[in-house]
Amino acid sequence: MNTPHSFLSPSPVATLVNSFSLPFANAVAAARTCYSAKGIVDAGETAKWSRRDDLARSIYQAGHHTVYQHAHFQFALSNVSRQFVWSFLHSHPYYNSEQVSQRYVEVQPGTVIVPKLEGNPLSIYQKTVEAQFAAYHQLGETLLEPVRAAYFDRFKNRAGQAEDKKIQEDIKKRCMEAARYALPIGAFTQLYHTINGITLLRYHRLCRQYDAPTEQAAVAGLMVEELLKQAPEYRIILEDPLPLEETPEHRFFHKAGHVPDDRAFREFAHEFDVDLDGRISLLIDHKVDNEGLLANAVREVLGVPRTEIDDDTAIAMALDPAANPLLGETLNLTTLDKITRALAHPSYTFRKKISHTADSQNQRHRATPASRPCLRAYLSNNPDYITPAIIASHPKSLEIYRKTMERSWEGIRQLRKAGVPDEFVCYLLPNAVSLRFTESADLLNLRHKCAMRLCLNAQEEIWRASREEVQQIQQINPRIARYLLPPCGLRSLAHASPPCPEGGRFCGVPAWKTGLNEITRLI
Repeated sequence: MNTPHSFLSPSPVATLVNSFSLPFANAVAAARTCYSAKGIVDAGETAKWSRRDDLARSIYQAGHHTVYQHAHFQFALSNVSRQFVWSFLHSHPYYNSEQVSQRYVEVQPGTVIVPKLEGNPLSIYQKTVEAQFAAYHQLGETLLEPVRAAYFDRFKNRAGQAEDKKIQEDIKKRCMEAARYALPIGAFTQLYHTINGITLLRYHRLCRQYDAPTEQAAVAGLMVEELLKQAPEYRIILEDPLPLEETPEHRFFHKAGHVPDDRAFREFAHEFDVDLDGRISLLIDHKVDNEGLLANAVREVLGVPRTEIDDDTAIAMALDPAANPLLGETLNLTTLDKITRALAHPSYTFRKKISHTADSQNQRHRATPASRPCLRAYLSNNPDYITPAIIASHPKSLEIYRKTMERSWEGIRQLRKAGVPDEFVCYLLPNAVSLRFTESADLLNLRHKCAMRLCLNAQEEIWRASREEVQQIQQINPRIARYLLPPCGLRSLAHASPPCPEGGRFCGVPAWKTGLNEITRLI
């Protein structure tokens, strides 16, 4: 019988490297503590308690799952694709990951998932991957000239240090950042991934869903195996994975007889892009009176009328670092402070079109959720991709990039014609593939996202999307938008010194002195 591992080469690796000492007993002890007249119930004592398993099963079946969130498990994962990470591991809020960055670490040839194909389909897959990796390295070289020019245009005081090793490495990293758009989303990554017990059980239950059910089932299965080695008691509540056929996405594709085709996808993409009207991110909805809502919420926290605190003052108390110095701290304290929590009430919704690689960064903002697509529906016959600004500015690099995109989709067309399953074909989609989706955010979390992504050290594409969002908020809520700034702008208003908290990683632009609309960027 074939296992998920047998369809992938090389096989994924998942190792449990850190965890609670008695995770299962701790969950039951937490449940018992809720009803304990003596206070805290000890996990060690609970591990030997005769009714442990009965209570564990009972509270699990009743849906009382918070007790299973206490124990956390840290896994070291390798030989896993970036598609799997985007589609599964990072598609929800309840995790923490630190993974090898394609922005800063050169990707080596052959570090890509290879489905167990045979004959001509295997040859097509391998040749397409080889072309993508070759283009990645070629772009890394051809981009040196335009990236170097853009770099010294930003860091004018470094022009006389062009041979400095650190500067050369910095320029090379910026070349890699753009060149990686040519790589397939099947490229490998390695990461630490930490989740709580109930999230791991959810992984196991829903691992067979789009877009990478084989890889997801393999990795989730390995993670559960590691869990059971340490705490076999979890078998008591472990449910079998739901079949792919029982997911709502599969039911649509199957029952409707819907086979993704170019006509339907082109129509969808055209409708979406017409609505965007040339934007990356379009504000499509917001609460009717965000500024009034925020002002009222601040007054409610303090128990004062409008006659004592007007709207402008109340908004500034929540958003202006000069009045709220917590916003000038690098440690995000906004969810703990009473006045700042008033930012949770205003909200905004955007339609966005960004690349797979940019969204892999974008989705790390777990509190600004989005309805991300099933990529099997995006397997069109024609290239549909995002081009980084620095590549678009350089004709030689742009031509290499264009040919690479054509070559990638040629491999996709050939594999689909040969009947290769969509989940395996998806691995050939380049990092550049366009994703279209809707994303919503309350102001509390959008403010933090803007602070992180308006910094010029942020990835160029996500920086551009964040700037567009702030520019549109300026038009409807100017008293809010004036405080949506990069970290240096917030620290400057808070009179924190130095304004830039990045030290030697300073982006080269004193953005705290420059209006957001005045900044231009290629790298």
